[in-house]
Amino acid sequence: MYSRTQNENGSYNTRCLDCFMTIASCVACEKDLDFLESRHICPEKALAALLEIEKATTLAERN
Repeated sequence: MYSRTQNENGSYNTRCLDCFMTIASCVACEKDLDFLESRHICPEKALAALLEIEKATTLAERN
């Protein structure tokens, strides 16, 4: 999920709402924001996914 803001000069900024990282600033059009957001690898989501895999592996090993 992302937060987009528009600057006074008409350009855009976007920020990840999971890790609060600025993904892009001063981007000319919203279409470019779509591309940049799709390329973002959120460390918070990546860590959560790894922890889920570890949890599932641990549970499988116990059974």
